[in-house]
Amino acid sequence: MEALIALAIGAMVAGGVYLILRQRTFPVILGLSLLSYAVNIFIFTTGRLAPGLPPIIASGAAGYTDPLPQALVLTAIVISFAMTAVIVIMALGAYLHAGDDRMDGEAP
Repeated sequence: MEALIALAIGAMVAGGVYLILRQRTFPVILGLSLLSYAVNIFIFTTGRLAPGLPPIIASGAAGYTDPLPQALVLTAIVISFAMTAVIVIMALGAYLHAGDDRMDGEAP
């Protein structure tokens, strides 16, 4: 299972880097989103979640799940959504100003 998750994270990072290196704004935005998803899954899997255990220490529980990775991922999702919205608005403004969505500003 760990190898499958590692391969999925690696594929997401490779796809995100490929999209970031494109010359158009929309693939760059998708690449940044894909990288943020890969980092969220990486943080979530490094937390060694234990299914069926409570996130806080209880007197009758056999153990507990560390709530810190879950809180970090939730915070990262909110920040990623906000930053994606800001980047989309900036890209839309650049497109309306220049008439093209190329990142380097040169004509094709």
